[in-house]
Amino acid sequence: MVLTNSVVVAVLVVLGLSVARINVVIALVAGALIGGIASGMSLQEALAVFSSGVGGGAGIALNYAILGAFAAAIAHSGVPTWLSRKLVESITLKSKNPSAQLLLKVAIVLLLILAGFMSQNVLPVHIAFIPILIPPLLGAFAELKMDRRLLSNAIAFAMVTTYAIVPYGFGNIFLKDIILKNLVESGLTDIALRDVLLGSILPALGMVTGMVASCFAYRKPRTYDAQKIQSIGVKEEVCSLKNIIITGVAVGAMLGVQVSWDNMMGGALIGLLILSIGRVISWRESDRVVMEGFRMMAAIAFVMIAAAGFGAVLRATGDIQALVTGLAAGIGSSKMLAAAGMIAVGLVITMGIGSSFSTVPIIASIYVPLCQALGFSVLATICITAAAAVTGDAGSPASDTMLGITSGFNADGQHDHIFDTTIPSFIYFNIPLIIFGVLGAMVL
Repeated sequence: MVLTNSVVVAVLVVLGLSVARINVVIALVAGALIGGIASGMSLQEALAVFSSGVGGGAGIALNYAILGAFAAAIAHSGVPTWLSRKLVESITLKSKNPSAQLLLKVAIVLLLILAGFMSQNVLPVHIAFIPILIPPLLGAFAELKMDRRLLSNAIAFAMVTTYAIVPYGFGNIFLKDIILKNLVESGLTDIALRDVLLGSILPALGMVTGMVASCFAYRKPRTYDAQKIQSIGVKEEVCSLKNIIITGVAVGAMLGVQVSWDNMMGGALIGLLILSIGRVISWRESDRVVMEGFRMMAAIAFVMIAAAGFGAVLRATGDIQALVTGLAAGIGSSKMLAAAGMIAVGLVITMGIGSSFSTVPIIASIYVPLCQALGFSVLATICITAAAAVTGDAGSPASDTMLGITSGFNADGQHDHIFDTTIPSFIYFNIPLIIFGVLGAMVL
């Protein structure tokens, strides 16, 4: 029975504890141990597997820490707060005419989508930009009475859709180094990056549909406590022309290093060095600024480390394959049910792990032979795998994307991680992803 499968048990524990507002790291550890015991492991064995698996998240955590330090250094330059202040001033000077305010709201949503896009490709700092850019804008959002759930979904849409369809930055890692590599290793040998892009188009269109639906669902005004926003005390960094120029050079150097070395962490280190040499960060303050960046990303890094241990326990149970093959046996020869079932299994796994990047290696080795046996085309197999991996990243309590978004919008304590970030994202992105993923499996 599906509900007694140890993988399902583990994920349900994580989701249940997260909804009950238990810390995500504790929920992941508890879910891993309970899932391991449900599979027949002893508590000691489950702990050993979990401990051996946490090392798999160390590299990701280190990347996040370095990128966080780079983002903190850029914040110290004063450029982000200067841009935010200009936006706030433009909002307060706008006419009270409803049409003018509507256009301004649309512009803000589009700007957040652009920022999310750039965070994955042009300036790949991933979620590190959110706690820097968003808190200074909370007052402006409140003045326009914009629902933060819409703004949260806008950033989630941009970040997830970008790495799932654009082969650059984090998208290059996801599409080439993870999906393409694992599909080839699993037996889908005659494919190239072009095929992965074609197979990912329909799931991406599902995300677009969800974003449009969000705009209608969260269009009504929502009031926030202005006093709580004012209590944040956003620090106003001094922004000079020199800082703007050197910051631009640092960003350009980071992009250049990333393209030539294919290494984001190396690019971030070069960027930090340029900001330090250019005295955007004084040598006396460099340690403090770097530590600020580390602290900013520390909570998320711990979640990713715990998620790696959780994933190791799921793999060690051996019940992932049993979950998929049992599902295949239950649906018979129906391709539509098979596609929906495989995407749903990917959703369950990703919801628990919190990372679409970590899900692909787990599911690819099972999905490829299963899709071949059911007669799915190469593009359909890619579409199912991509959709199954992406579902859950937008909507998992343990997702670094969801955690990063909450860290920015909850700076004043008025944005709940589960009910304002996770659940809205789950509803408006995962449901369309499943629908468009199944559609893609049928038509590709």
